[in-house]
Amino acid sequence: MAIIALVAAKGSPGVTTSALACALTWHRRLVLAECDPAGGSLLAGFLGGTLDGPRGIGELAVGELRDGNLEATFWSQLVDLDAPKRERLLLPGVVDPAQAGSVTPLWQRFADFFTELDHGDPPYDVLVDCGRLHVPGPPWPLLRAASVVLVVTRARLPEVSATRALVRAIQRDFTEHRVAPGALRLLLVGGGHGRGEISKALQLPVIARLPHDPRTAEVLTLGGTVRVGRPLLRAASELEVPIGALLDRRRARLAWPVTQEVPNAV
Repeated sequence: MAIIALVAAKGSPGVTTSALACALTWHRRLVLAECDPAGGSLLAGFLGGTLDGPRGIGELAVGELRDGNLEATFWSQLVDLDAPKRERLLLPGVVDPAQAGSVTPLWQRFADFFTELDHGDPPYDVLVDCGRLHVPGPPWPLLRAASVVLVVTRARLPEVSATRALVRAIQRDFTEHRVAPGALRLLLVGGGHGRGEISKALQLPVIARLPHDPRTAEVLTLGGTVRVGRPLLRAASELEVPIGALLDRRRARLAWPVTQEVPNAV
């Protein structure tokens, strides 16, 4: 599937919880990468800070800037969420604000590397938690490289207003950088207005809605026993189907041969 990025506007939470719910329930081999410049939360929250020593994208960035050896060090910075299968891996985000300055110059490097993981042996898809874009040093190269970008929003008027500005900013950036159209979709979280109403307001298709499930959200935020039968995780699991279908359509469209005009014979 290559790269699937999740992003939200200011005031629209739920990106990390949604990304983790997908990572824990999808049936394909994947890496969940916390690429929020404001910092990652899974290491201290969901994992409870139980790792020995620092690990994650901050350490990876420091090593890359020092040694330029991303390919060799990447796998040592991952956490196996379903050990020892190595099918659901986590690249924790920045935990020390001082590391953010090391990560920002490498977004394009990470985008190129994540894209290649889809062709590895074995191949991995990458779920990228981009957090909220209204922060210094947003990961634009990762969004441009993504096959699908899920704009996460609550279906309520204050969040919809902020999300509208975010969608327009992404669309302008994609046009400027000639990103193929069709990557953007809305992912609704919680209750509120209907899918059709939100889709019309934001002029984007809604790919799914994840239900309000505070008990599961607390486990995904603070740690605890993950119960895949809970509403949030069931809905996240079902999201894999439309994502896969969307990717198949995009691949087919991008691979379609371009018809060229044949000049008239003289």
